[in-house]
Parts: sequence; C-alpha cells; structure tokens
Amino acid sequence: MTRTAVACDRRLHTPMYFFLLNLALLDLGCISTTLPKAMVDALWDTRAISYAGCAAQIFFYFYFVSAEFSVLTIMSYDRYVAICKPLHYETLMDSRACATMAAAAWGAGVLNSLLHTASTFSLPLCQGNVVNQFFCEIPQILKLSCSDSYFREVVLIIFSGSLGFGCFVYIFVTYVQIFKTVLRMPSEQGRHKAFSTCLPHLAVVSLFLSTAFFAYLKPPSISSPLLDLTVALLYSVVPPTLNPIIYSMRNREIKHSLRKVLQYTVF
Repeated sequence: MTRTAVACDRRLHTPMYFFLLNLALLDLGCISTTLPKAMVDALWDTRAISYAGCAAQIFFYFYFVSAEFSVLTIMSYDRYVAICKPLHYETLMDSRACATMAAAAWGAGVLNSLLHTASTFSLPLCQGNVVNQFFCEIPQILKLSCSDSYFREVVLIIFSGSLGFGCFVYIFVTYVQIFKTVLRMPSEQGRHKAFSTCLPHLAVVSLFLSTAFFAYLKPPSISSPLLDLTVALLYSVVPPTLNPIIYSMRNREIKHSLRKVLQYTVF
C-alpha cells in the first residue's frame, strides 16, 4: 500500500517518501524470501529445499537486509538534514543525490550478499543436510560444515556485523541531534511527531541488530531448536512487518493518499 500511495500521489515525490518507497520494496523482499516457503512447507508438511534454492534464499535475504539497513541509515541522514539544516536541504538532498544514495544502498546489498553466499556454499558439508530452521540460515549451515573450515565465513559475519553496528551508531547519534533540535521547537505537535517516529525506529533497529547478533555469533553450547526459531523470527519477520506501521500507517500524508487511491479504485 505504501508503494501505491507514493507512486500515485505527486505530492509524495520528495526525498523522504522516495526512501520510504525503497524501504517498502525491501521489506516486501525480506518477507517474500522466507515466509512463503515456510508457509508452503507447513501446509504440505514438508521441509525439503534444493541446494540451489537454499543458496538463492540466503542470497536474496542478505541482499534485501543489507540494502534495507543502508536505506534506514540514509533515511536518518535525510531527517537530520531536513530538521537540523533545513536551509541546505534542497541542495544536499536533490534528486541526483537521492538516486545515487539509493543505488549505493542496493549495490552494497548485492556485494554483501554475494560475499556471504559464495563463502557459505564453498564450505564442504560433513554433518548431513538437515537445516533446523524454517529457512536457510547461515548459522545452521555452518553447523553442517566441517569444524575447521568455516572460519572465513565467521570473519565475514563479524565484519558485516561491525558495519551494521556502525550504521546503528550513526542512526543513534543522528537522532540525538534531531531530538536536541526538536526540543528547541515551540510546537508541541512537531516534537510529538518526531519522537513518535524516531523512537519506534530506534527500537526496531535495536531489536533487529541484537537478535541477529545473537543468532549469528552465539556459542553453539547455548543453542536449542526453540531458541533458534524464536530469535530467527524476531530478526527476520518482526522488523520488516513493523516498519510499514511505523513509517506509513502512522503517516497522515500517506493515509490521505491511500484513501484517495482506494476511492479512485472503487469508483
């Protein structure tokens, strides 16, 4: 629905909504990579997936997640410039800059995904072929590899995790600057709007990072099927489900545009 509203309403053709459109596409990609296959498996009581299908699932999931985290970081910069440096906004966030940043985010997702997929599936599997998860997850595949052969992928995971944490620190610092500026505003409505959007955003990003770090870096000694499933749901399903609620369904302009689109569709 967010994609439809932004595409159809020319008033929403601004940098903020352009990045919201990108975020909506990436959220849809994240969900579509894991949940449909899991639902089909549950319906037909099967858990089989081909080797190529497993590789494709890992590639696309890492692709969408990596690009989404980059877009979230860009969105925090966009809000920082809009609120803290409004006189420079049109110069810093013109259409060319927005397109370049979006392309860089999607391109970074491809690169990160290729590295992890190639590294993971170059490992010899010595412990069978049963993945104890509702989708192909790298930690579960590493459990099937030879014990002395997955150090390279662990290094890549730590490197990607460090980049993700760096993005989180940037988002956090950016929002602190936004909060300082907003608190000096006389409008209570403006302060409420900024806090009601930024704080849930920080909460969702924190949930994703903490659960993903736990899933990918926890020691095998504390692993269990129920714990692994719960953590996987928390980082792979919950954040892309909550993002549209935080950024779109609570946005007055998007809700107004959606009502116009629905009225046009009905009549």
